[in-house]
Amino acid sequence: MLAAIPLMIVPLIGYNLVMIGLLGGGIAELQTTIFSTSMMSGATWTMSMGDLLIVVALVLLFIEVLKATRTGPWSVIDHMLSMFVFVAFLVEFLLVRDAATQVFFILMVIAFIDVIAGFSVSIRSAGRDVSIGL
Repeated sequence: MLAAIPLMIVPLIGYNLVMIGLLGGGIAELQTTIFSTSMMSGATWTMSMGDLLIVVALVLLFIEVLKATRTGPWSVIDHMLSMFVFVAFLVEFLLVRDAATQVFFILMVIAFIDVIAGFSVSIRSAGRDVSIGL
């Protein structure tokens, strides 16, 4: 049952916690530098909270694609819930002022790729599971 929970809900919840101020000072917290290092070229590389949310979402997308390769009764529920998470991203992007940011848009696109990749991988792997006996 827990395997059917879409992992893309984690960045959605994380963004909303930042947005309402539970993880800092609101939407401006996405621009706050959380890590900075000097490169050999002399440039300074920084990572903000928004960048971290995107990296976490990409790692979770990889895990979701791996989850899509398994077949079973929970896989359909997983795909359906992933679609609901994407719809939540879309509705929030369209209706909530603080969600109209580049970070949220990229997270929404990652959720969309999760839905499309999940269905595509499942259909492809299900086609291989079908055997025609003569």
